[in-house]
Amino acid sequence: MGSAWGWLVAYVPILKGKAGEFLALGHASQEVQDQIRPVMEIVPDFDLRDLLETFCDHAMDHVPNGMVLTVDCGALPFVRVLEGDSGGPVLRVGESLMQRGIVMRPVFKCTDPDYALTEIAEVAAAHQQGACLRFSAAVDISEVTPDSRQMRDLLRMVRLAPEEIDLLVDAGPVRSALTRKTLAEGIIGVLDRMSRWPWRGVCVAAGAFPVNLTGFPRGVATAVVREDASLWQEVVERWRGPQPDFGDFGVTYPRMLPKSRGTPDPNMRYTTATEWQVFVYPRLRTGNDDFFILSQDLVNSLHWPVTGAATSWGDARLAECAQRKRRKAGGGTEWRAWATSHHVAVVASHLSSGCRQQD
Repeated sequence: MGSAWGWLVAYVPILKGKAGEFLALGHASQEVQDQIRPVMEIVPDFDLRDLLETFCDHAMDHVPNGMVLTVDCGALPFVRVLEGDSGGPVLRVGESLMQRGIVMRPVFKCTDPDYALTEIAEVAAAHQQGACLRFSAAVDISEVTPDSRQMRDLLRMVRLAPEEIDLLVDAGPVRSALTRKTLAEGIIGVLDRMSRWPWRGVCVAAGAFPVNLTGFPRGVATAVVREDASLWQEVVERWRGPQPDFGDFGVTYPRMLPKSRGTPDPNMRYTTATEWQVFVYPRLRTGNDDFFILSQDLVNSLHWPVTGAATSWGDARLAECAQRKRRKAGGGTEWRAWATSHHVAVVASHLSSGCRQQD
């Protein structure tokens, strides 16, 4: 990743709050757990009878003991999910996670209405872990930095001081090197303006994974450049303020997309230092048995790390598939879990190895 990885930074993976991502989080090694501050986005899914309870059940089953879960309900409408329930999604999730023994840090935005900020204040007070202010620096959704009075009003509404708030600067999709240059300028401007307040932590996050796998050639690995990591490095090298933490969107597109239908072709979004190697295989065999072939090709490729199956929980599952030690090759949820597990471990390893070199 270059010299920028030599700085002491935390890793803030922004993950879709679905079964696969929770599986990956639950199987993170202790070393990875110590380095990450995960943000879980609740994904709208109106096929579920109770979306929020499903999310909270996943959290109870998979969030490691002692980990603070930052939760973003921003994609959900502010409505009562079930008849008779009081409060909006932030309050409901906050109460439900507390009942399950999960500590939550709620996400809010400068543009949130007062009634939503009131719930942020209640949840932050209950969980005693502060909150996360998510500020968009994306090309298409760029926010206006609040002035001193507006920020004072915002902090009063959430009843928190800046020292209790993590600032998450979200640059959104990085579609090309040209986009990256434009975004870097904008992010540096945001950091300059927002640095007037003493935030608990500052993170710059972006995502460069494509919208979906449509159009990828089948039966081979296709490289996708991790422009989001390059963007962060460029910001680090050019900004003169304190070192921001590194954030990304794992192996997914950074925005919320409509729910996909149908069965995905066997695929693996496999992270390396500077790219994703995207394997998509045609469905030729019964079930998902083509994934066994994909796994064999991956394990035998130059992209398989020297640490092999020990790299992450997900890599161990891929090795089992390659050796046909599993009766079934999994499906979309498992493949996303294994890919996310590998991705988080690889990014955390690059960050920590950079810190050791610095020491």
